[in-house]
Parts: sequence; structure tokens; C-alpha cells
Amino acid sequence: MGLFSRLSDIINSNLNAMLDGAENPEKIARLIIQEMEDTLVEVRTAAARAMADKKEMERDIVHFSASRDEWAAKAELAIDKGREDLARGALLAKQKSESEIERRVSAMGYAEEAFAKRQEDLTKLQAKLDEAKSKHRALVMRREAAEQRIRMRSQLYDGRADEAIARYANLERKVDEMEAYADAIRGGEPSLAQEFAELEQNEAIEKELAALKARKGKTASKKAEG
Repeated sequence: MGLFSRLSDIINSNLNAMLDGAENPEKIARLIIQEMEDTLVEVRTAAARAMADKKEMERDIVHFSASRDEWAAKAELAIDKGREDLARGALLAKQKSESEIERRVSAMGYAEEAFAKRQEDLTKLQAKLDEAKSKHRALVMRREAAEQRIRMRSQLYDGRADEAIARYANLERKVDEMEAYADAIRGGEPSLAQEFAELEQNEAIEKELAALKARKGKTASKKAEG
């Protein structure tokens, strides 16, 4: 089973669990991202292993190539010295080195193909992981916005808000009563015009009283003379 097939099974399983168990979508999203990150680590490890295998086979090819050339030189030397038996042994060793080279070249081709595949998987998985993280951030923002709306609407429809409005109405009523009482007190006090009118009235009375006293005084004087 490929890494992406395994990842797909995990995601589908988690999504089904979310639907069946009505779990927190944000929790499921975090779980999926964690699974993708774990898979990404596995793919990177596999890619590193493929690269290490390739380098090891390259070193083996260099080694067996040197060994092949060395046995080829020894075979020529044995022929020059008239030692066909040694030449045959050198040529056999040379063939073994060539076989090892062929195996390493073939295996290195598979390693290169595996490395290329892992690199392709890494690119795809990284893109999907970035997309999942972006969607997760959007999901968190939507959840926070929904919670804020719930809090605001709960406050609007909460009985405490109605109580606060009622208390405010009572306060307005008390202020109205205080203003009415102030107006009543001001109405009982004499106005400036009233005070001047009273002053004029008092002055007229004093004049009339003085005149009355004067008349009474004259009458009394006449009676005394007579």
C-alpha cells in the first residue's frame, strides 16, 4: 500500500468518525494535519534512505570498477608471463566484478526512481498539508466568529439585559419626578415681578396710611381748638 493510499484511509476514517460520533470538527482537522505531518516525516525518511542507497551503490560501482580494471591488468600480465592458468583466474575475477557493477547499476536505477517518486510525494503532500493548515485556520476563525455571535446574541436575549433596561426606565422615571419636584418648588417662590408688585403695593399702602394719619391729626387739632 502506498503512503498516499494509507493517508487517504486515515483521513476517510477520521471523517467517518467525525460524522458518526459528532466530534468537534476542529479536533478532527488537527488530527488529520497531525497524520499528514507524520506521513510527511515518513516520506522524507524514505527519500533520505533512497538517496543513501544510491550513494552507497555509487561507491560500490567505483570499487568494483577499480577491481575489474585491476583484474584485467593482471590477466594481461599473466598472459605476458605465459601463465594462462593465472590469466583465466584473473578473467574470472574480472567477470565477477563486472557482474557486481551491473547489479549495482540496475539497483541504482531503482533507487533513483524511488527517490524521484518520494520527491514527487513530498511535493504533493506538502501542498496538501499547506492547504489543510489554511483550511484549519479558516475553520478556527469561523468558530471564533460564531462563538462571538453566540455571546452577543445571548447577551441581547438574556433576561439580565431586560432587567438592565427596566432599571434604566426606573431611573428615567425618578429623574422625571425630581425635575417635576424642582419645578414645583420654583413655582412656590415669588417671581421678580411679583416681588416688585408687592413692593409697590406696600408703598401705596404706606402713603395712604400716612395720609390717613395726617387727616386724623388735623381733625384732632380742630377739635382741640374748638
